Amino acid sequence: MASTSNISRPSQADAGGLPAGRWAAASDEELMLAYQKTSDADAFAELVRRYERELYSYLRRYLGDATMAEDAFQATFLQVHTKCQQFEAGRKVRPWLYAIAMHQAVDALRRAKRQRVVSLDQPNASPDGEGELTTLLAMLDGEEPSPELRLEADERRRWIRAAVDNLPELLRSAVVLVYYQGLKYKEAAEILKIPVGTVKSRLHAALLKLHEAWQAEHREERP
Repeated sequence: MASTSNISRPSQADAGGLPAGRWAAASDEELMLAYQKTSDADAFAELVRRYERELYSYLRRYLGDATMAEDAFQATFLQVHTKCQQFEAGRKVRPWLYAIAMHQAVDALRRAKRQRVVSLDQPNASPDGEGELTTLLAMLDGEEPSPELRLEADERRRWIRAAVDNLPELLRSAVVLVYYQGLKYKEAAEILKIPVGTVKSRLHAALLKLHEAWQAEHREERP
């Protein structure tokens, strides 16, 4: 099998201009199965090309550290290389990759013994319209009783970052995958190995906790 000991991410300058190559028309699943059967380095490179921005962005937000994210990205695709025979026909590649990336991030945090920081400053909408979470900023804005009590956007974002970071791990993971990464409930469920209904309930619980924390912190400021 081809070696992937030096998996590189494109730089900011050239990330958008990489040639797609002869595998450009293949689906993610076709790429994975081709690499599984033939160790075609071009198929692997195409898979990295498709997911390098998305997965690195996820790891960067999850870990809160660029160097740790880069290491976890490298480790993720090393695992894809070594575990490609475990990929089963009929599975979807995207949630499988996210599951590997999440495990690498958790391992990185464990090794570093540090609290992760999750950034939700500029959330993405869920691609299939399943976004119950819409935007935390909008949710918090809606809870302010009057314009006079409205906080500056940067202060509100800082509060959200701290509040999300203090959520229990089970809730925080669901928020990052669905709210920020824009994954479908079904994809998040597969990554977290829980039912879709549990993903939804965790997102709802996360919103309630954020709402309660906001209310408690600003209760005395209200007229």
